[in-house]
Amino acid sequence: MKHYIILGVAVVALAGCAGVTDRLGLGKRGADAAPPAAEVEAEARAEASLSSATAAARPPAGARTADALDTTTAEQRAEASKPAAAGAKSLGTTVASLGSATEPGLWMKTPLVKSEMQGRVTNPATGKSSTVELIPLDGPASGGSRMSLSALRLIGASLTDLTKVEVSTNG
Repeated sequence: MKHYIILGVAVVALAGCAGVTDRLGLGKRGADAAPPAAEVEAEARAEASLSSATAAARPPAGARTADALDTTTAEQRAEASKPAAAGAKSLGTTVASLGSATEPGLWMKTPLVKSEMQGRVTNPATGKSSTVELIPLDGPASGGSRMSLSALRLIGASLTDLTKVEVSTNG
C-alpha cells in the first residue's frame, strides 16, 4: 500500500512540473530554436488570409505601448485611409471594442459578415475611415465587434471606450 501512495505522489509531482517550468520560463524554447512546424503553418495561414493592405508584422515580444504594438507601416495607413471606391454597400452599424492588441494588422471581427472579406469602417464621430479585413464573429448581428488596435487608432477611436462604427464593403 505504501508503494501506491508514493507512486501517486510522484505522478502528481511530475504532472505539476510542466506548469512550474512554464511559469518560470524554463519550458520555453530559446530564441534561436525553430518553432514547431504546426505553429509555422498556422501563422502562415493566418497571415495569408489577410491581404497585404491590411496585414502587418507581429509586434515585438516586449511591446507594451500602443505605438510599439501598432506595426502597420505609414504606407499601409495612408492606403487604408483613402476614400472608398464607388459601389460600397453598407453592412450596418456596430459597437466596436479593442480586440487582441497583439494581433497585428487592420481588421475587425464582426457578426455583420459570414465570410472574410475586405471592407471599410467609419467612425461617425471623427469622420475618419479605414480599410480593414472583416472577419466573421459568431453572434447576432446586433452583437458587438472587436477591432484591431491599428484600425481603432486610424479612425480616431478611443482604445478604452466602446465606439459606434459604420461597416461597409470596400466597393
